[in-house]
Amino acid sequence: MNVQVVSLERHSKAKRYGGKSGGRGHVEIKDVTVRFGHGADAQQAVKETSLDIPPGQFVCLLGPSGCGKSTLLNCVAGYVKPSAGTVLVDGETVKEPGPDRGMVFQQYSLFPWKTIRNNIAFGPMVAGRGHTECSSIANTFLEMVGLTRFADRYPAELSGGMQQRVGIARALANYPSVLLMDEPFGALDAQTRLMMQENLLKIWSEFGTTVVFVTHDVDEAIFLADRVLVMSASPGSVIADLAVPLPRPRLAKMATAPDFMQLKKQCLEQIRSESLKAFEQQDR
Repeated sequence: MNVQVVSLERHSKAKRYGGKSGGRGHVEIKDVTVRFGHGADAQQAVKETSLDIPPGQFVCLLGPSGCGKSTLLNCVAGYVKPSAGTVLVDGETVKEPGPDRGMVFQQYSLFPWKTIRNNIAFGPMVAGRGHTECSSIANTFLEMVGLTRFADRYPAELSGGMQQRVGIARALANYPSVLLMDEPFGALDAQTRLMMQENLLKIWSEFGTTVVFVTHDVDEAIFLADRVLVMSASPGSVIADLAVPLPRPRLAKMATAPDFMQLKKQCLEQIRSESLKAFEQQDR
């Protein structure tokens, strides 16, 4: 199936928003296929997918459940090895997880026995930075996510939205060139989710890192992204590459703008078509 491409002007986000990526964070996915299992029981999750994501861009992967969005994200993270094809970050082949790629999951995945400050400082500490530097980095990101006064609390003492802010701060504390996010706001209520989306965009505009964000929520994808990549039913591949024409900074009221509604209609039509295919596959 041909990929639908909507032109996207390739200008530097660092120039537009004062981003600090310094040209790092170029993600290349080249003819990636992922199979799980062997022989007759093997299942293909991703099929011959290629993408080019320039430094500093915010990209959302969107598609029906089971379409391989998270699998593809995990290939970039280094948690899943492609059965065929290659993933590169800044020209280097991804072979395993690394500090150049920060990961934020739907479940908060914080260390419950560590304070919020120590959760954020953990990555720099593992990287061999000194105690003073780790503390300084933690303080920087605590301030960035608005949690300075909760620095000495434990995760169980924070709300879900606050815990996810800690998760984002912890992922950024190694100063990665790429931030990978797997439905990070999926477990939050609608109002908290919107606040988290706005907070994430503020951090992104300051930090300038490349973001690859997995979601099944069309409104979320359009509100956040420079590009929305719609994936097919399993085995997943990118069938539409849609530029988001909305200006930045993004405002909640944009959800009723004509450009937003038109792009939402395109996405919903694509996803409905792929979801029907997925149901038909299950019935066979």
